[in-house]
Amino acid sequence: MDDEFLAAAIEEARLGLAEGGIPIGSVLVLGGKIIGRGHNRRVQKGSAILHAEMDCLENAGRLTARQYRQTTLYSTLSPCDMCSGTALLYRIPRIVVGENQTFQGPEAYVRSRGVEVTVLDHPECIALMRQFIAARPELWNEDIGE
Repeated sequence: MDDEFLAAAIEEARLGLAEGGIPIGSVLVLGGKIIGRGHNRRVQKGSAILHAEMDCLENAGRLTARQYRQTTLYSTLSPCDMCSGTALLYRIPRIVVGENQTFQGPEAYVRSRGVEVTVLDHPECIALMRQFIAARPELWNEDIGE
């Protein structure tokens, strides 16, 4: 099922790119169903914090602590410190990462806190980010705080 949900995150990433943003997408899954989806919208919204995972969690709405602890967060790219911290805050037990070759967040730390982190090294996720970084390095560097 990871492939199905990652495909939905890739759809979100492509939507973000089509909007003129950074091609990173995310979905939140509870009980085998997508309950939230989002994509990086920092550029589109002039936001400091709307990474894909943050947009996804916002779009999922309020959940109980029990619900968060039964979810899986999918992201086309390894979550950064901010997004990883949010996953830790809500005790999301599993994160599935499309790729971590172009950017790697604090995966070892997240694992040390008991979260299962699965990296799929998905070729489409890698290609999306490599193409974007080559075309818009200044925007990419802004997004990761460089």
